[in-house]
Formats: sequence, C-alpha cells, structure tokens
Amino acid sequence: MSDNAGTQALAALRRPVSGLVRGGVWMGAIGALTALLPFVGLTELARALLVPAPDVGRVVTIALIVVMGLALGWGCTGLALWLTHLADHRLQASLRRAMVERLGAVPLGWYSDKTSGQVRKAVQDDLTDLHHLTAHHDVELAGAIALPIAGIAYLCWIDWRLAVLAVLTWPIYAAAYAWMMRGFGDKMTQLDESFGKVSAAIVEFVHGIAVVKAFGQGQRAHKAYDDAVGTFGRRYAGWVRPLLRLEALTSMALSVPVILVVSLAGGIWMIGRGWIAPLDLFAEVLVAVVIPQTLQALNQSITAQKRAQAAAGRIEELLTVSPLPRPVHPEEPADASVVFEDVGFAYDGQNAVLDGVDLVCHPGTLTALVGSSGAGKSTLARLVPRFYDVDKGRVRIGGVDVRHIDPRRLYRHVGFVLQDVQLVHGSVADNLRLGRPDASEAEMIEAARAARIHERIVALPRGYDSVVGEDAVLSGGEAQRLSIARMLLADTPILVLDEATAHADPESEAQIQDALSSLARDRTVIVIAHRLASIVSADRIVVLDQGRIVQNGRHEELLASEGPYRRLWQAGHPTQDVEPERKIS
Repeated sequence: MSDNAGTQALAALRRPVSGLVRGGVWMGAIGALTALLPFVGLTELARALLVPAPDVGRVVTIALIVVMGLALGWGCTGLALWLTHLADHRLQASLRRAMVERLGAVPLGWYSDKTSGQVRKAVQDDLTDLHHLTAHHDVELAGAIALPIAGIAYLCWIDWRLAVLAVLTWPIYAAAYAWMMRGFGDKMTQLDESFGKVSAAIVEFVHGIAVVKAFGQGQRAHKAYDDAVGTFGRRYAGWVRPLLRLEALTSMALSVPVILVVSLAGGIWMIGRGWIAPLDLFAEVLVAVVIPQTLQALNQSITAQKRAQAAAGRIEELLTVSPLPRPVHPEEPADASVVFEDVGFAYDGQNAVLDGVDLVCHPGTLTALVGSSGAGKSTLARLVPRFYDVDKGRVRIGGVDVRHIDPRRLYRHVGFVLQDVQLVHGSVADNLRLGRPDASEAEMIEAARAARIHERIVALPRGYDSVVGEDAVLSGGEAQRLSIARMLLADTPILVLDEATAHADPESEAQIQDALSSLARDRTVIVIAHRLASIVSADRIVVLDQGRIVQNGRHEELLASEGPYRRLWQAGHPTQDVEPERKIS
C-alpha cells in the first residue's frame, strides 16, 4: 500500500475520535511550551541578579512564573495523555467490535485463503501499532513541533542571529533523514508481509510438528520457517545496514558537544563584534541544546506513524472484505434435500474448479464424493454450507437456493465435520454445546455416547468440565469424535463430512466410523473420502474428475464397469477386492 493510501486509511479509522485527539494535541503543545520556561527563567534571573542593586520583587516574580508555568505544563501534559488514551480506548473497542463482526460475517471460505498468522497480525499486532500512534504519538509530535518553534521565536526576540546560530547544524541532519526515509512506507509493507510469513510458518510448524517428527522430517519441516526468516532478515538488513552508518555520522549534527562548539564559537564571534551580550549567548546555548531532544522524539514519532499507516491499511483491508451476502427476504427450506444445478465455480474467477455439475442428494441418503486430488470434491461439498458462492448455476436445499437462506438458519440446517478439528478454549461441555447452547446434560451425554467419546470424557480430571488444552488433552481421533458428538448434539438434518478419518490411527478410525454411522442415520449426508473402503455402502458414489461428474452409482455397479472408480479401487486394493469390516452405513 502506498504512503498516501495508508494516510487516508489511517485518517478514516481515527475520524470518530479525532476530536479527542485534537484536544490532546492542544494540551500537549501547551505542556511542551512550558518546558521552555526554566531556560528562559534562568536567563531572566541572571539579568535580574547581575545588576548593582537586584530587584528582589522581580526575582521572586520570575521564580513564581517558572514554578506556576511548570505546574500548568504538567497538568496540561497529563490531561493531553488522558484525552489521547481515552480516544485510543474508544478506537480500539470500536475496531475490535468491527473486526469481530466482519470476521463473523465473511464467507467461511475466506479463512481457507488466509493464514492464522495474517489474521492474528491484523487483529493484534496492528492494533498495538495504532495504540502507540493514538495514545502517544500525537502528544509527542505536538511537543516536538511547539517547543522548537517557541525556542526559535524566543531567540528571534532577543536577536535573530541567535536563532540562525541555534539551527545551524539542522540542515545536515534534515537532508540525511529525508534521504533515509525514502520509500519508507513500501519498505515497511514488505517487512510486515515477510514477518507475517514468519508467523504463519511458525503456526504451521507447531500444528504439524507431531507428524513431521514421526516421519523423521524435522529438519525438512524447518525449511519453510528458515526461508521465511531468511527473507525477512535479508530485506531488513539490506535496508537498515547502509542507513546505520549514515545515521551514526549525521546524528552528530544534533549532539550536545557539536552544538556547544558551534554555539560558543559563533556566539563569541558575535560578542566580539558587539552584536549580542554574553547573557544572550547563555540563553542561545540553553535553547539550542534542548531543542534537538525534541527533534529526535519527532524522528521516532514519524517512524511510529509510518508503521501505523501500514497497520491501518491492513485493518481497512480486513474491514472491507465483502461479507457473505444476506437475503433481503429469506426463505425456509422445505426438507433436507440437496440439489446441485449446473454448478460452476472458480476460486480466481477464471480457472474453473467445477463446471456443469448436476447432482441430487435425497433426504436420508448418504452420497460419497470421490476422485483424485484436485478433482473438486471438497469444493463441491463446501458449496452447501456456503463456504463460497457459485459462479454459475445454483445449490438448493429443500428447494431453496442457499443464497436465499439466512446464514444463521443455514448453519442450523447444515452441519460439517472437517478433517482438521477446531476446538475452542473452554470446557468439553462448552465445545459440545457450541451448536446448541440450550442442550441439556442428558442430551449432551447421549451425543457423546453415540460418538464413542463419553468414556474418555468421564475419565478426564473434571469430566465434562475439563478445559480443552489444559486438563483435557485429546488425541487427534478423540478430538474428531468430540467434533462428531458436537454435530450430533446440533442435530442438523444435512451433514458434510470432509475426510473425517484422514489422520486417525486404526483404533480411532474404527471408533470414528461407528460414530459416523450414528451421525448419518436419518440425515442427508455428503462424504468426501480418499479411502474408498469407508464408503462402499453409500447410497450413491459420485466420481469427479477435473471438476465434472464422470460416474455415479453404487459401489458394486461402479466396480463392475470399466472406469475411473474401478481404477481408483484397484489402486487402493491391488491384492484384494473385498469389502472392509468397518464402513459408514
């Protein structure tokens, strides 16, 4: 995102709290101005005291003005930070609510295209960058601008040549800093993208560590992480290394020793010419030394602003993701039938993943989708719960286009069990009741028994009150059975099962198959499976190839005829042609 776009995005996000921020800016500017009073006071006290008969009243007045000014400054600075922190609190709360609302409204398929690292960065790290900008940056920026202007104005009041002397070294640093900041926004965007890939690689490695170590591929699994870290490191070092040398040299232009040497050398020369008095030089030295500190704070604030602009761009991108369209006049399905009519779909809008699919799944039947990898099985099944919307044709449930069903009603009508189980941080009971919060304990236990997971739950330290990830540590097969119990309790009339036994061990697979048999009764079930032996008793087996249906029928019919299904079966059973003992029925 360009700097201009980032600036616009940041302004749009902060518009609701801009009034509070402006109030904080004014208070911060006043507080910063009072920081100049001690230096002005020292100069004026010296003028008052270095006379033959000092005026005690004037000395006391100057001291009181300095003290009261400092007290006013502290109060204004405190009020400024209170206002900006209040603005930040309101902004953070509104953005979090907006992001949660948007994340709940986007199509489920959107999450398949985004890594958890990218989402986490937007909802956590980017909000932290906005916090610093809103709560601190504007107050610091106001001070960094107000104090130098007031200091230079004070020196001009004494003698304009003193003001020139105080800023004599500034152009050196300003020119170098401008050169260093070229393309800062684009570079930060690249670095943030690289760091997002690092976060995603970490998440993927941690989630898959058990599998990769079991196959002795630990070193290979590190490669994605190493590549992501290497890319980030090279980009960061390539940008920062040449700047560090320049920064080290140019920062000397604002260092106290250099400023003192320049000020004293120039001031003594001016005194020798009779242009200024020694006390005028004293005032110039005090002001010239304190101003660069605010400029360095300004440097840090600008960096924070650039980071916040990049963060605002990503947050705006998240908030502008198109939500799942909701029907104006929602319709209610008549039954649990599922019908695909001339369905076509492409993830990128061009390369079709599905093309001309016609299929009817009657209530109370089990339809299995099989085919080679990339044939379109999972995509077709995920159109039912509207992970995505079709590009052509339509998907109907109970005679109603899924796009005309309210999403909340749709998810009460369609349930799905995916191969990658997602359990929330909470008790086992909380996880089971996700689909039906009002389910009774007896109903919950009945669902757990049907899913063959009740005995494992009661063996946990606190039974159904055990917290997942803490005192409820479940294996992959156990987590899968828990998700099946959750779906049984939700009691949806249509089920989509996507590779439900993909990562289960043989014992867990047998138990999952038994649980799925319970789940499938009296429901419309669509199963995606690579293992053909698990779906030989399906009412209909649909074979997909390159996004089209090329065969459909029962197992015996398809096996008896030459075609893709027979070849798939023979590839998985090269030495025998018998049905397995366990299968969904």
